[in-house]
Amino acid sequence: MRQALISDIHSNLEALTTVLGDIARQKVDRIVCLGDIVGYGPNPCECLDLVIDKADLTILGNHDQAALFDPDGFNPVALKAIYWTRDVLDRAPGRASVVNRRWDFLSELPKKRQEGDILFVHGSPRDPTNEYVFPETIYDQNRMKVLFDQIKHLSFQGHTHMPGVFTTEGEFISPEECDYRYKYGDEKLMVNVGSVGQPRDEDPRACYVLLDDKKQEIEFRRLEYDLESTIRKIYDIPDLDDMLGDRLRGGR
Repeated sequence: MRQALISDIHSNLEALTTVLGDIARQKVDRIVCLGDIVGYGPNPCECLDLVIDKADLTILGNHDQAALFDPDGFNPVALKAIYWTRDVLDRAPGRASVVNRRWDFLSELPKKRQEGDILFVHGSPRDPTNEYVFPETIYDQNRMKVLFDQIKHLSFQGHTHMPGVFTTEGEFISPEECDYRYKYGDEKLMVNVGSVGQPRDEDPRACYVLLDDKKQEIEFRRLEYDLESTIRKIYDIPDLDDMLGDRLRGGR
């Protein structure tokens, strides 16, 4: 199977449409979304509609969960954005069935999915929704062992917006370090697929992963998109802090 793995869209319609356009040219068998469709960005309804229509499997992200329930541990900027997102989803134009379809979709998302020896989560193998596994987590050997003990072979996740491959040898391999393609064997790996709509690895391009079981290859795809249009829309919404737009330019 050849799969496209996307994550952390964060209501960035320009980035998502660019990524979906690229995926359409890659001849994939299915699309997996690892959560955080909403939050931060200006187009939650449109992004939700696209994921509902295009993704074959979607995992619950912490911002998706926060849209449904009281947010836990959100900073003031993120909190204000998620309250605005809730209001937009509630007051969206169209029939009640269309509005309810989005809420029903979010409320039914699984926190994780194990398929054979592959695990799909948003946060980590231990806490599928909320735990961050940053590149520097490799220096906490005990924690890394606990995480890898939860994995049969491969774990794919998002949440940090920082793409790369974690190995049981205590390495974090960025896309640049493996020339954007990582060949794997029988070893256990944790793979962060990066962020479609808000990269934080100082590369502003949208990021997603192609997983090719036949070739045993993980490919990181980076795509330029019209981020200035997204930024202008954020600036025009008082409840979305301008820094949410500014950070897109630097990939922060």
